[in-house]
Amino acid sequence: MSKQESFKQRIRQRMATTGERYMAARQALIDQSATARGRVWVSQPEVSDDALLTATGRGWDDWCDLIDSWPGRVGGHTAIAAYLVDDVKVDPWWAQTVTGGYERITGLRLPHQRPDGTFTASRSKTVAIDAEVLRNMLFNDDDRADLFGGEPTELRSKPSSKSIRLGVGPGVALISLEPKPDDRTRVAIEHSRLPDFDDVAEWKFYWGEWLDALELA
Repeated sequence: MSKQESFKQRIRQRMATTGERYMAARQALIDQSATARGRVWVSQPEVSDDALLTATGRGWDDWCDLIDSWPGRVGGHTAIAAYLVDDVKVDPWWAQTVTGGYERITGLRLPHQRPDGTFTASRSKTVAIDAEVLRNMLFNDDDRADLFGGEPTELRSKPSSKSIRLGVGPGVALISLEPKPDDRTRVAIEHSRLPDFDDVAEWKFYWGEWLDALELA
């Protein structure tokens, strides 16, 4: 079991015991671990420890110790990334990666969470529908209403846009269409600006169902 899976299991156990919601139980465990011996990884970073060590010369625990020792870390994501670039001389791309990983390991950022505090849910699938046909349906108000079965949507892209941006639910969905052979299309969806961690699972499920239904449209 990974460190992230172990921590999630502890959260669920606390929720079952205390009746707390996910975020409250998670924060209580973070507070408890703050004084515990050793570093507790709240969630897993996107880049492996080996890859980070090869690219930067430090593993995740070393980077976390370094950032923890810098008083300016309280300035947040932008301040930490700038410190790594300006003072530690880290490549800008890796500075962003290290900062995001630090935030996830220490609990400052949850999986799928952006630096602004919102969350993003993503799904993709190759479906049996022509890309141009689907694109036209998404830009047509009546066809789009049929595609979304009553879920209100707001078109936020011009017809010339490469991807289609829609206001959906509590966030914004960016839909990208990649034509495939035999009139098939790879549809990739990034639903951003979701306000809460619990929204991610809800909307990932929604978009999975939506993609499955596309072939029947």
